[in-house]
Amino acid sequence: DETPDSQELTGGVASDIWRLDLSRGTVCVKRARAKLKVAQNWRAPEERNTFEATWLETANRIVPGAAPKVLAHDPGAGMFAMEYLDPGQYPSWKDDLLAGRVDADFAARVGNRIAQIHAATAGDDAIKAQFPTDAIFHAIRLAPYLEATAAAHPELAPALIDLSRVTGNTHAALVHGDVSPKNILAGPDGPVFLDAECAWYGDPAFDLAFCLNHLLLKCLARPEAAPGYLECFDALAGAYGETVSDGTNGPLPDVEAQAARLLPGLFLARIDGKSPVEYITNEADREKVRRAAGKLLSDPVSRLEDVRRAWTEELERGPSA
Repeated sequence: DETPDSQELTGGVASDIWRLDLSRGTVCVKRARAKLKVAQNWRAPEERNTFEATWLETANRIVPGAAPKVLAHDPGAGMFAMEYLDPGQYPSWKDDLLAGRVDADFAARVGNRIAQIHAATAGDDAIKAQFPTDAIFHAIRLAPYLEATAAAHPELAPALIDLSRVTGNTHAALVHGDVSPKNILAGPDGPVFLDAECAWYGDPAFDLAFCLNHLLLKCLARPEAAPGYLECFDALAGAYGETVSDGTNGPLPDVEAQAARLLPGLFLARIDGKSPVEYITNEADREKVRRAAGKLLSDPVSRLEDVRRAWTEELERGPSA
C-alpha cells in the first residue's frame, strides 16, 4: 500500500479527474459527477463511467492507441484508472487550434480513426448489447443540446425536436458522443480520444457532426485562422467519407446526409443550448451562428460541403449586412 501524490486535473465539466503519482508510474483516475459543472442545472446518470471505460477498451482493440489504456475499473464506485499521457507528448488539439496551429493532415486522421471505429462496430449486436445507454445519451446530449435549444427558439423547435427524435432512434454503430477537439490529443502516433462518457450504440452522424461543428465555431475565435479551420473541416469530412465507403463499413446509413442535417442544430446549440462554447463572447458573432444555423434548419441540405458553404458566406457578410 502507498499514499500517492495526487493532483486534481481541470478542464472537464462532467467528471472529477485526478493525476496520481505511484511508485510504478503515473495514472489518471476518473469519477463521473451526478451534477455537471455548468451554470444551468444539468444532471446525468453516474453509471456512464462504466460505458466510458468499455468504449476506451473497444476503441483500442479496433485502432490500437486510439484511446488511453484502462488499467482498473470499479463500477460500484463509478471510477476507473487509465494511463497518464504527458501533455508534452500529447498536446490538446483544442489548444493547438485556438493558438492558430492548424494541421489538415491531423484532422484527416481524426476523421479516419472515428470512421474506423464506426465501421468496425456497424451492425454488431454484441457491441450494441454492451451499450444500453439510450437514456444517458438523451440526458447528456439530445436534451441539453437540441431540445434545450428548441425551447430557446420556438420557430425552429419542430426541426430541432425532429433531429433529436431521428438521432435518438438510430442505432447503427458505436458512438463516442463527445468528439470535441478538447477531448482529442495530438499524439505522436495519431489522435487519441478521451472522455467517452456519452458512449452509445447509436447514430454515427452525431460524432462526425459534433467534431465538425467545433471547426466551424473556431472561425469566430480566431478569424485570421478561419481558412485553416475550414481546410481541417474538409479534410476530416473527406477522410471520414473515404473510410466508410471503402467497402468494409457494414450496414452504415448515409452518414453524411444525416450529419449535414444535424450539424446546424449542434451549431446553434453551442450558442443557445445548455453548454455554450466559452470562446464566443461577442453578440454579433452569436448572431452570425444564429442566422446561418436558422437558414440551414429551415431549409436542410444533405451534403457537408453545403453547410461549409453557407457558413463561409455568413463569415463574409459585413457587420451591418
